[in-house]
Amino acid sequence: MPLKRYGVLAARAVDRRREGSSDTPHYQIHLTDDAGTHYRAAVNVESQQAPSELLYLADDNFRHPVTQLLPPAGGGWTALPSQPGAAALDFIRGNLFDPASMRTLPPDLVGADNDLADLLDHYVQRAIADPTAALYVFGQQWGPETGAADKVFGFEPGNGVHDIHMNQGNSGRFRSDNGVRQDGALLVHLPAEDRWVAVFLAFQSQAWHTDNATGNPIGTAPPRPSDHEEPVRIMAALVNPVGPAPEAETITVLNASPAPVDLRGWHLADQNRQTIPLPTGTLPPGTTLTVPADGNGFHLGDQGGTITLLDPDGLKVHGVSYTAQQARREGRTITF
Repeated sequence: MPLKRYGVLAARAVDRRREGSSDTPHYQIHLTDDAGTHYRAAVNVESQQAPSELLYLADDNFRHPVTQLLPPAGGGWTALPSQPGAAALDFIRGNLFDPASMRTLPPDLVGADNDLADLLDHYVQRAIADPTAALYVFGQQWGPETGAADKVFGFEPGNGVHDIHMNQGNSGRFRSDNGVRQDGALLVHLPAEDRWVAVFLAFQSQAWHTDNATGNPIGTAPPRPSDHEEPVRIMAALVNPVGPAPEAETITVLNASPAPVDLRGWHLADQNRQTIPLPTGTLPPGTTLTVPADGNGFHLGDQGGTITLLDPDGLKVHGVSYTAQQARREGRTITF
């Protein structure tokens, strides 16, 4: 069943602690919100299920419409509904990043800049040193633990966030944690630089094609994609055409493979999972196809959104996102 208390913590980082000798080591972050409430974010740096090294991706200039949906900085804990159009994260359906770009790191090694704790330290220490920096920690809430002090930082009552990683595609004893639109992550907003940083974590044992209702692995689906291995990919979109509504929005796809692709059964999906079919026919290698974005309630909003390409089995092949800033200029085609 899905996580019971999924949401996001908006707070400021004031301290951190590395755990390198624990049976289940975490990178611990001490945070406070504007009301003076204390929290601990427990970030996994090692998997209990083989392989032990986590997958990670750190984006130093994260641009995605989800940043426009977050609660105010320092606002504390906010429960999030696991539904499209909200701030809930989904590594597969949200097009937050390219899964093929994820790499592995050991949890904690002697030396500088060679493990996952070092990577987290780089961003968290930066946030601690900047009084304007805001952290957004996505995951599952625990506490408040009335009458009990936090076991790491000692504040009372114990209170915090865990499951700050992908929370779907699990098998075995962690299958019960599966759900859609409930993934964890760490986002850092640096207002002075007008910049967002995002850190995404996943376990190597997790599947990257999951059921749209349960988040359970789809057993017949292919594994996590390799770099630029998509046979067909989204290249561009005109989301804000010149003229009044209804506007003639379009999406351009490219056959990047060396062979023709039969487009029967292929679809495009918007951020609300509304779909339109690709025109029936064969797309020759190296050629593009511009698809009108009309019908079935499919819509590319001017305030940011996502576009996902689905194969005849309904599996994600490629996905992109765009922000309101990118869509602001009328008549300009956004390239991906």
